[in-house]
Amino acid sequence: MAETKPTATAAAKSSTSVQPKKKGNSISWIAPILCIVAGYLIWRFIIGNPDNFTHPDPNGGFWPDHEGPKGGFQRMYQGGIIVPILIGALLTVLTFVIERLLTISKAAGAGSIAEFIRKVQYNLANKNVDAAISECDKQKGSVGNVMKAGLRKYKEMITNTDLDTEQKVLAIQKEVEEATALELPMLEKNLVFLSTIASVATLFGLLGTVIGMIRAFSALGDSGGGEAAQRLSQGIAEALYNTALGIGTSAISIIMYNIFTTKIDGITYGIDESGFTLTQSFASLYK
Repeated sequence: MAETKPTATAAAKSSTSVQPKKKGNSISWIAPILCIVAGYLIWRFIIGNPDNFTHPDPNGGFWPDHEGPKGGFQRMYQGGIIVPILIGALLTVLTFVIERLLTISKAAGAGSIAEFIRKVQYNLANKNVDAAISECDKQKGSVGNVMKAGLRKYKEMITNTDLDTEQKVLAIQKEVEEATALELPMLEKNLVFLSTIASVATLFGLLGTVIGMIRAFSALGDSGGGEAAQRLSQGIAEALYNTALGIGTSAISIIMYNIFTTKIDGITYGIDESGFTLTQSFASLYK
């Protein structure tokens, strides 16, 4: 019986050095809850401190009816119960901005991605795979991690005599794809919170404004003369704090979301280029 070569499927089933990263994501559900609670505490005990009002409500409770804020910042308290939700949303945005900033900065690695790929290409052209792997260790980012996984398979395929060149290239490509599949979710994780809050914060701000306007016009109907005009102007000003908080939170979310997605696109492009570099180098040097 004639001897048959292993197929491309067999090459695809070769052992892999890529191991799943076991990392929890408890921050995704703990942070929003803690931020909402913190938002209420800030609204109730810092902004709503009785000392900040000329006519504080002595009964206290969940939502004391303080009157006569002594400053513009204290007027935010009278914006209503939507205000602590918006403060919590702002704190949530800041939390995930810091978390994503640290994660994506780490994933970007050290130095220029383009320069790193050029160094790897130079070492591969000189058939110095170990030096290329050493460059990956120096890079310390997602591109370096993917490249290192591919280079290990690259090195293994050099001494492999069971597969032809095309099958070896497919094995390297599969290794790169598996490493990429582990890196990309880590980069995109939690961005959904920024995109969601960008839409929801504006709606909550408008809801708080509508509720505040209803209260203002209700107070207008219960009074008359100059006092009516004064209460109306105060009610409108207090209601607009909701709009300001909602729009401000939404703006921060949109800006940071776009910044992060741009950085992720740059890293993704570097990962794609690294995979192309490995397969093209092997195909040209080890025919």
